Amino acid sequence: MPDTLLPEPLVELAQKVIVANRRAGRTIALAESCTGGLVSAALTEIAGSSDVFEAGFVTYSNDMKTELLKVSQDVLETFGAVSIATAWAMAQGALAKSHAHVAVAITGVAGPGGGSEQKPVGTVVFARAERGAAKDKIVADMHHFDDTGRGGVRLQAALCALELLLPDSPGL
Repeated sequence: MPDTLLPEPLVELAQKVIVANRRAGRTIALAESCTGGLVSAALTEIAGSSDVFEAGFVTYSNDMKTELLKVSQDVLETFGAVSIATAWAMAQGALAKSHAHVAVAITGVAGPGGGSEQKPVGTVVFARAERGAAKDKIVADMHHFDDTGRGGVRLQAALCALELLLPDSPGL
């Protein structure tokens, strides 16, 4: 186990992601919002991860989602930042801004505030986009993690995102 401040299960799964993607010859990118770079941090805990992990975009504000990842203002206004449409656009944006083979996006409500009746605290949306895949091949889903506090929601979201980065992951 590497010397790390991060939880052991997170680093162990990141290790699996790096090894499996290296074996598959794939590079990866991330677009993170509610996890604030936690998934990127876990991946970079692994020595030699630079040959697999290409880029991480932390776009916490809607303005940065639009500016850096080219998420349409219409998508944000119509569906909100925590939506399948936004997560899908973030994943596509991460692919467009990198040379990665696959990108995963995460956006959600970590809490303790900010939730609504439709999207309570613990609501997190994930999307995975693969370079060269048909545009109608959308892998995206909304999850609700039990309210285990802000840190618990972020950790569960990071673990789910790492699972999506495994080459043999069927999706959500």
